[in-house]
Amino acid sequence: MTRVLRPALAGALLLSIAPGLVLAHGAEAPAPSFPSVLLAWRFEPLPIVGVLLAGWAYLWATRRVSRRHPGNRPSRLRTIAFLAGLGAILLALVSPIEAYEGVLFSVHMVQHMLLELVAAPLLLLGAPITLTLRVASPSVRRTLLRVLRSRVVHAISFPLVAWVLFAAVNWGWHFSFLYNEALENVALHYVQHATFLVAALLFWWPVIGLDPSPWRMPYPVRLFYLFLAMPQNSFLGVALMSAPAILYPHYLTNLRTWGPSPIDDQTIGGIIMWVFGDIAFLIGMGLVVAAWVRLEDRRTARLDARLDAQRSSQGGDAR
Repeated sequence: MTRVLRPALAGALLLSIAPGLVLAHGAEAPAPSFPSVLLAWRFEPLPIVGVLLAGWAYLWATRRVSRRHPGNRPSRLRTIAFLAGLGAILLALVSPIEAYEGVLFSVHMVQHMLLELVAAPLLLLGAPITLTLRVASPSVRRTLLRVLRSRVVHAISFPLVAWVLFAAVNWGWHFSFLYNEALENVALHYVQHATFLVAALLFWWPVIGLDPSPWRMPYPVRLFYLFLAMPQNSFLGVALMSAPAILYPHYLTNLRTWGPSPIDDQTIGGIIMWVFGDIAFLIGMGLVVAAWVRLEDRRTARLDARLDAQRSSQGGDAR
């Protein structure tokens, strides 16, 4: 595997420092017109190479585990979820969304919602940590388990910390000069995307609950955890929507003769965060309830089977 990964990583490094790195942020997007807008994809080397490597590694691990344990193969649904999460990342960072996020704040908001509320939970539904532990050698598995049990992971994965970090990343970026700076600086923009995705992965990790974690939340707590995320998301969306002035000068300096005015565009972005975010959390709560019901059904079935076995044994003894 090392002989395969080294040239791939070298290629990723070469691509990441190539001139194509600035394509997504240096050129003005033309006025969108249907259907030509659907072809406005941008070549972003870093996310493309990263997604391809992650997808290849996941599929390689899946095949290897399937060969080792033909009776306990990785779930196809988990594989589909993980690949769909990678697809959501590409949709956010390479598609026409990327082409217009520097021109319209509302499109930029869609990009961030895709990373935080679509890509992150889908990646975790693929249970990548579990798959990694299953495919790793015993020595590597012990190292990974030590990392999972380390004080750092123990601290940042604590649900309250993850929840606060998720909220802080969103509020901190949107209400600081850093947001506007990220629109002007390619490297900082990548950092922004990375922090949104990492904070979202930490936030959704205890909710999804498929991978091993230092903390396990009961289903009622997971529901409350998601329920509390809705008002902070709504307040942030309303704050953006009702701001009396343009928060990010970048959108004022981008001269365009089409689309909504900068203040209307900012209002639309706030509405997208409010509505799309709350819908995502409601869907998450619905899935948590469904998982809770399935767990209780399995417990009931096991209890019924145990009681039937006890009745059968008692009947046999009586005879």
